[in-house]
Amino acid sequence: MKKVVIGLSGGVDSSVAAYLLKEQGYEVIGLFMKNWHDDTVTISEECPWLEDSNDALIVAEKLGIPFQTVDLSAEYKERIVDYMFREYEMGRTPNPDVLCNREIKFDVFLKIALQLGADYVATGHYCRKGTLINSDGSETYQLLAGKDKNKDQSYFLCQLSQEQLSKTLFPIGELTKPEVRQIASKMNLITADKKDSQGLCFIGKVRLPEFLQQQLKPKTGKIIEVSSTVTKYELSIPNFDDKVSELEYFARKPQYSVEDGKIVGEHQGAHYFTKGQRKGLNVGGTKEPLFVIETDVEQNIIYTGQGKSHPGLYRRTLFVHDSEIHWVRSDLRLKTDENLKVKARIRYRQELQNATLYKTDGGLYVDFEEKQSAITEGQFVAWYMDDELLGSGVIS
Repeated sequence: MKKVVIGLSGGVDSSVAAYLLKEQGYEVIGLFMKNWHDDTVTISEECPWLEDSNDALIVAEKLGIPFQTVDLSAEYKERIVDYMFREYEMGRTPNPDVLCNREIKFDVFLKIALQLGADYVATGHYCRKGTLINSDGSETYQLLAGKDKNKDQSYFLCQLSQEQLSKTLFPIGELTKPEVRQIASKMNLITADKKDSQGLCFIGKVRLPEFLQQQLKPKTGKIIEVSSTVTKYELSIPNFDDKVSELEYFARKPQYSVEDGKIVGEHQGAHYFTKGQRKGLNVGGTKEPLFVIETDVEQNIIYTGQGKSHPGLYRRTLFVHDSEIHWVRSDLRLKTDENLKVKARIRYRQELQNATLYKTDGGLYVDFEEKQSAITEGQFVAWYMDDELLGSGVIS
């Protein structure tokens, strides 16, 4: 009998995943990961780990599977929290959920599971795994979108490797969320009607400024409003000698200065804000809401524009450095000067967009058919072919 260790989070998805594995004849062990101790920055009732761990235990008892808690808070702090602080300090916006899957669930947790003699780890993610048999008999694994398009979580797993996928099962990938809740109700699982947790992976819903203020000190700076008539670079598009020059041009970040707009308020630190952000600016009196179009952490200035169609929010092309490119399908990796038409997204839940990948010396350009709103440094771009996620990278 194959042994599977499942990450039981105390939510309905992992509960049903555990039930399905048992039904399929696996020997199942439930493991709850405790990754956070500091409740001072959590918005109390949203994701208390103690309640989650109790719910996970009750589910394990109901299913008759062994259960234990592992404390991974030291690894979580080092690999996720410290990384987040460094990124925000540089004016970038990290994605802790993607990192948490790469660094914690499918690395530290996977190693613990293998030490327990497991053949696989399993999670309650809404995605699927495909297997291709190669001519030499070896296997190539596919990361496929979940059947429930509203809940598809493949984007969060965009940094997984072939090695990690080979040891992973996604039991609820073929189900929709209502079907998962239905199974939980039928089995009288305590988590059947439990709300989905929100916020930082394992920490819960946090007050981000308070969280960041643990290490990044407040620093008063100016909020500048830039008129929508102030455009950068595109008033007279030059003739390009080659495709790379064109891609470089459209991938460049706009460089704003104080002279490009007017002072409309103050903030407590440019590193607390991210491109596309609307809340937290506390500036009134504008016809349309203000959105952050750029942050300058060195000068401690936030540049804003009125309305979500402000041209400062939009860019067509982004760049990923070689060191940040990751191919789930390593056999499809592009060589220098090759290109590939794909669908891509720059955030979770975004509709897939038509784009072309161009591999150059030093990195990869993702050139979208239509301009994208709030392309944000530090976030992940993921590219797909049909419903298969081929690879991803950190936006530079």
